[in-house]
Amino acid sequence: MRPGLPDEKTVRSAIALAIRAPSVHNSQPWRWRVGDSSLHLYADWSRHLSAIDPDGRDLVVSCGASLHHLRVALAALGWGTAVHRVPNPGDPEHLAAVELFEHTPDKDDIPLAAAIPRRHTDRRLYSSWPAPDALLEQLAQYARQEGAVVRTATDPALRFRLVSSMAEADRQQRTNVDYMSELGQWSGRHAGSTDGVPAAAIPFIYEGYGDVPMRRFGDPGLAQPREAYADTDAGALLVLGTPSDDLTSRLRAGEAASAVLLWATAFGFATCPVTQGLEVASVREELRATQFDGLLFPQMILRVGWAHINADPLPATPRRPVTEIFDHLQER
Repeated sequence: MRPGLPDEKTVRSAIALAIRAPSVHNSQPWRWRVGDSSLHLYADWSRHLSAIDPDGRDLVVSCGASLHHLRVALAALGWGTAVHRVPNPGDPEHLAAVELFEHTPDKDDIPLAAAIPRRHTDRRLYSSWPAPDALLEQLAQYARQEGAVVRTATDPALRFRLVSSMAEADRQQRTNVDYMSELGQWSGRHAGSTDGVPAAAIPFIYEGYGDVPMRRFGDPGLAQPREAYADTDAGALLVLGTPSDDLTSRLRAGEAASAVLLWATAFGFATCPVTQGLEVASVREELRATQFDGLLFPQMILRVGWAHINADPLPATPRRPVTEIFDHLQER
């Protein structure tokens, strides 16, 4: 980059943290390109899961999470960001251009960046201790700062409709041969794989926790916490929505989801993004009506709670090397 902007080592360090973001089935559908004066995020449609994510919404939301991770990483490294989302309408793969300026890290920047390598998708049973309402409201505030709304499904009737919709999406998808084939291809991965859901992150015996159905991946290899019981899981369900459903809104939804997940990690919560209930168009439309009165578009469901007291630390989910997703862009 030009003099007065981050050096190559700093840029690579920030991108290495950006690609730790969660993505649909760890498909990592992004590319980062570095110009003389800015960074650029592109969607990698060669990694689109067409049966699981028919309209590509999850792919763009995943890219938004990587964008927010980059912003957090750069802030901790002493660089502020000005983001231009979907800067080139003629190129739908070009999702964001990020300009940089000098920035003094504040009291939140370092802890939030430190949460990036500690955040893991925890699909196991959670503790029976409920998450405090005050902390859940703080998470909702962080989502609002990123242009999204979070509703916590605490009302029994709304929660029932939410989990019923999640179960219906699972029922429909499990009868879809293409979906089941793609799910098998992208889950149950073993040592040496740099993408997909590793077997070591898929718990044994998890049809659902309490009233919450969970996606059933193949080839599980993760033990549930000792003395954990499905009917005592007190994980909260947060539904994240945006006023619109265009490309920019989906990108912002990913940024908001990243903010919630990182702050939840900083608070000590276990977290798990849940997308299955939104991957079937009719079910998503139903959730839009029941959870947001038809006013917002649901983009993500997040499961948040305290890890079980006997839960062992989770291994890091593999990522592709930086060299595979990073190159230089010659700007004019």
